[in-house]
This record gives sequence, structure tokens and C-alpha cells, in this order.
Amino acid sequence: MAVKEEAELYEPVKRYFEAQGYEVKGEVLHCDLVAIRQRAEESAMGEEEVLIVELKRTFNLALLLQGVERLRINDRVMLVVERNRKKSGAVNQRFGEITELCRMLGLGLMTVTLFKTKPALVDLLCEPGDPPRSRYRAKKHDRLVREFRERSGDYNIGGTTKVKRMTAYREKCLRLANALRQGPASPASLARLTANSKAGDMLRVNYYGWFERAERGIYRLTAAGEAALAEHNAVVIGWTE
Repeated sequence: MAVKEEAELYEPVKRYFEAQGYEVKGEVLHCDLVAIRQRAEESAMGEEEVLIVELKRTFNLALLLQGVERLRINDRVMLVVERNRKKSGAVNQRFGEITELCRMLGLGLMTVTLFKTKPALVDLLCEPGDPPRSRYRAKKHDRLVREFRERSGDYNIGGTTKVKRMTAYREKCLRLANALRQGPASPASLARLTANSKAGDMLRVNYYGWFERAERGIYRLTAAGEAALAEHNAVVIGWTE
């Protein structure tokens, strides 16, 4: 059941936090909802736990910026959005990624699912201050740097789509194809000519269909390989300049 106004989320969220021992009030100094409760372990000291909650029908940049702004006045901020089971929009399908983003920013995130005949379902996805779950991916970092280093130049235009990318692998295949222009050759000789220790594997895999076996242990260029060299002539010429 889709909400028409953010206010429809208020009562379910209010009840949820009241059940957690908070006193809840709406629209406090432009905050949609403020909840306060006594810290049990420090009750003798009179310490209070303050939570700011911002409500939106859908998760968007405005809500995220609002949450970050609220962190400037309180260290515990919760964002709440509707989870509509019938919606097929991008946001509804990516709550895992959105939750991780909130974790990275120190924000909490909750969803509310409304029903016509039963109470709303409130789902806590992360608490304010929860650490990110995704770890630094050292292998992907190394792969990124290796791909950068193994390209001989900048042959792609950033931001383009539906075009062939000049990857390090494609470039290595082009170097093999360029060497085979001189005539059939063995994997070992091609490995020396192109400084590519994996030349033999690339010839056997023949991912682009540019090579074929002329005889045992000897490879030659195919028509597709000739066409690829012509298509990427600017790249090939750049190697000799």
C-alpha cells in the first residue's frame, strides 16, 4: 500500500520507538520526529539518549543530505522510508546498498511497510553509528592498478556507453595480431616479440577469433584479426611513434 504523504509513516514509527522506551514528539525544530529515553546504564547520572528521525516516502538525495545535516546537531540520526512491496523502482530493489551507504555515513535506516488490514511492519536495517560491513577489497584494488599500468595509453572516453573498450587484454591481443602480420609464428617467438609471457594461452583461448593454428605449434592471423588491426589502427601506430 503506497503512502501519499510522509505523515502516514509517523504513527507506525512513533509506536515502534515508544515500545523501545522512548518518549516521542513530532516536528521539533524542523525535525520530523525526536525520541528521547534515559540511558539505562547511566540513569543515575541523568544521561539521555536522543534520536532524530527524518521521514520520506522514498529514499532520495534530499533525505540523505537532510540526515547528514542533522548529524551536525545530534550524533544519532535515523532515516525512515516506505517499503512498498508492489513498487519495482530502483530504490526498492537496492536496500542492501542503501543500507551500506547509511552505515558509511553513520546514519540509521528503517523501512515501513503499510497494509490495509493489518498493522504496519517496521524493519530496522541499521542503527545509527553501525560500522560498514563491506571490507576494503585489496584484490580489486590491485586489479584496478594492474589494468591501468598495462594499458599503453588512454584510448577510451570516460562516460561513454555501448562502445568497445580498449582493455589491457584487448591491447595484448592486438600486439599479437600485429606481430603475426609478418607471418605465422610460434607462441614462444610471439611471447618474446610482445613481451607477453601469456601469449601461448591467449592464442589458444582465441577470445576474439583473431588467430588460428596454421600447423602444429604455429599460429597465423585470421581475417577478423586483420579487420581488428584496421579498426584500431590509431592505437597500433601509436606503439611505433
